[in-house]
Amino acid sequence: MKKNIHPGYHVINVVMTDGTSFQTRSTYGKTDATLQLDIDPISHPAWTGGPARIADKGRVSAFKNKFGNFGL
Repeated sequence: MKKNIHPGYHVINVVMTDGTSFQTRSTYGKTDATLQLDIDPISHPAWTGGPARIADKGRVSAFKNKFGNFGL
């Protein structure tokens, strides 16, 4: 293998949205860097079972605006 081509793998601190933290190994930042999460399993609807917001924007809402209740 070539030398000095792989990123360093070291311990970092991860801070969740509720303020709790844990240590893990990562290639992110430098040793003892802090990764502040904006979305995590505590707050994201995919893990919490909260309402999906896909219909609020994008192609789904454009389709509903254009066709409404077509076929119903």
